[in-house]
Amino acid sequence: MGRTRRVTAIAAALMTLVPLASAGTAATTSPPDETAMRPTRRPADTNIEARVSALLARMTVDEKLQQLQLLSDGQVTDDDAKKGVGAVFSLTDPAKIDHLQHVAVEQSRLHIPLLFAYDTIHGYRTIFPVPLGAASSFDPDVAAADDRFGARESAAAGIKQIYSPMVDVSHEPRWGRIAEGAGEDPYLGSVFAAARVKSAQGSDYSAPDKVVTSVKHYAAYGQPEGGRDYNTTDMSEQRLRNLYLPPFKAAVDAGADTVMCSFNSINGSPGCGDSHTETDILKREWGFDGFIESDYTAVSEMRTCPPKTPDEGPCGHGVAADGPGAGALALNSGTDSEMVSTNLRDHGKQLLADHRISMSRLDDAVRRILRVKFRAGLFDHPYADPSKADAAQLLPDAVAAARTAASRSMVLLKNDGGTLPLDPEKSTAVIGPLGDDQHDMLGPWWGQGRDQDAVSVYQGIKAQNPDTTFTPGCQMIDKDPPDVTPADECGSDAGFPGAVAAAKKADQVVLALGESRGQSGEAAARSDIDLPGKQQELIDEIKATGKPFTVVLFNGRPLTLAKVAASAPSILEAWFPGVQAGNAVADVLFGKVDPGGKLPVSFPRAIGQVPIYYDHEPTGRPCDAGQKYTSRYRDLPSCDPLYPFGYGLSYTKFAISGLKLSSAKMPVDGRISASVEVRNTGGRGGDEVVQLYIHDPVASISQPVRRLRGFQRVTLAPGQTKHLTFTLTRQDVGFYDNGGHFVVEPGTIDVYAGDSSTASLHDAFQVTAR
Repeated sequence: MGRTRRVTAIAAALMTLVPLASAGTAATTSPPDETAMRPTRRPADTNIEARVSALLARMTVDEKLQQLQLLSDGQVTDDDAKKGVGAVFSLTDPAKIDHLQHVAVEQSRLHIPLLFAYDTIHGYRTIFPVPLGAASSFDPDVAAADDRFGARESAAAGIKQIYSPMVDVSHEPRWGRIAEGAGEDPYLGSVFAAARVKSAQGSDYSAPDKVVTSVKHYAAYGQPEGGRDYNTTDMSEQRLRNLYLPPFKAAVDAGADTVMCSFNSINGSPGCGDSHTETDILKREWGFDGFIESDYTAVSEMRTCPPKTPDEGPCGHGVAADGPGAGALALNSGTDSEMVSTNLRDHGKQLLADHRISMSRLDDAVRRILRVKFRAGLFDHPYADPSKADAAQLLPDAVAAARTAASRSMVLLKNDGGTLPLDPEKSTAVIGPLGDDQHDMLGPWWGQGRDQDAVSVYQGIKAQNPDTTFTPGCQMIDKDPPDVTPADECGSDAGFPGAVAAAKKADQVVLALGESRGQSGEAAARSDIDLPGKQQELIDEIKATGKPFTVVLFNGRPLTLAKVAASAPSILEAWFPGVQAGNAVADVLFGKVDPGGKLPVSFPRAIGQVPIYYDHEPTGRPCDAGQKYTSRYRDLPSCDPLYPFGYGLSYTKFAISGLKLSSAKMPVDGRISASVEVRNTGGRGGDEVVQLYIHDPVASISQPVRRLRGFQRVTLAPGQTKHLTFTLTRQDVGFYDNGGHFVVEPGTIDVYAGDSSTASLHDAFQVTAR
């Protein structure tokens, strides 16, 4: 039915979900109560504010500018600490951290402590699955465990800020940094963002085992043109707010006190020089009272590159004429702390004298930085004990959690003929360049993880089945071009005869294939996302032996797997699983753990489909592969991805049925519940992720064909049934318009429930004006 009335309002906080059940139980998420739906950020502490004001009043301009400076471990000196520099990042030596902190506290005029920061992305020493893998668990407890132990290990070294979580929504599998986020969906990304922030910070991040989080990259960094890192982004206001900002809002509402602005430009404004996103939205609209730091040299990169005069360092965006101009633009736009480049520290006094920046804005930036340092407890307890740092790493509880996280993050993509689970009593051949690899199992952004910490696939399988052999078949060496050669990327088939011989001798085969860890992550965009090198040829050689085999994939992005799926009877997506990779893979392959993960991102059939994502907007001529004048590719047999968002198989079977709504109508300020039943109809216990989607068929702005608005992962014994309930409110049925207003319009809302974004159970209700 048509819309008859528009109700507009600034959006309230995103709904924060209660953590889902852990493996081994049939418990599920309860509907969130009223308090869970409100922001969890607390009002400013009056005592802290008074201490900040008193300290700020004593500071000279030079000391204020020093607080804005963020230096790398390779830049910082004792003299910087004495002068009161604000922060240091990527320094991991506990003794040096302790030394610099003593210099800052004891020898600087105002005794202001340093804030030490690090990229603890998916673990510090105990490395968990890459975040894209963790999102496949559809279990926020997996992300929470990662950040709980990552915070504990980081803080033990003296690091009190982590540059995590990365919450960039992305539809770009070519982009290497898709590995660091939660995939393509803003709702899933929001749930995981909030879980990570709450876990790393706790209720009080001054606690000795907690840290303050820095949410990145603000904003829309995950959608660069061509999938190339650092590249341009351009989009409408409604698209920005509906798809890309929700996880940032969820993280800020969960208490994140620092945010990192991004390298990319958005609608022509670099992320660290965009007052609309930094000041208008983040600070004013969302009430964020922490500080914004730039990414690495991102402030200098806003200036133009001089054609003939001597270069002053990074440059490129061309929205500032020089270093002073870049510094002024960053500060005036809302950036509070400058990383690596030193434009504000070097030119701040002159910028003040020229009235290009104001003292009030400078004071605001310093106040925000000091506020976070007080909240972190650094003024009262500035030192960590370096003698205890090593003892806090790789503890048994963290390692056990990493193993659980890895197994819950794996996704079974194909399993013809019950190839999996494997028989632990039968001889097994592990074949492939990643089969006995420890280095690549840690994935990109491996923190302080060490190769020797990791369990390889061969080691993990052999521990559960002693009758196991390993043959590499080819090599996968982690190098960047131009140093890499074709042979480094499984470019030689010289080892294929040995691999075939090993397969023929075994009863069953595990092919460990994928990317090196250097092929995903920052500055690792790929124009071709097939399996690198001759790995497909290796699959075909093993298939020709007639032995049952499964392909286990290690990668940090969606791959184009059409050829793999045509050849392999079974495919297990393991991502980069972390230190317990081999044990977790073995747990799943041998059936000790049911592969209950689901894809947080679509897997295209071919690179030409990119971007392809489930929550796309409709078109007047939707894709029909059999009709010419539709939105299709003439050389692809299907309009759909090879594997859609939310997809994943199990070793058992489930039936989802009985979708019911609590009412046929929901007032614009009301709520409605949707319930379903899920039953394990198979012969073994397993996990299912029940997913709830909505669609607004008639709206003032065209709405996505599906929007995820709830999910629950359950563990069910054979024959067991569970009744699940989801709650929908105005936050779920509304959307942002191009004026930046949150809109809830009366009319029909379609509801779908099932086990993926292709869910077919359907019902509908009416949103009414009152």
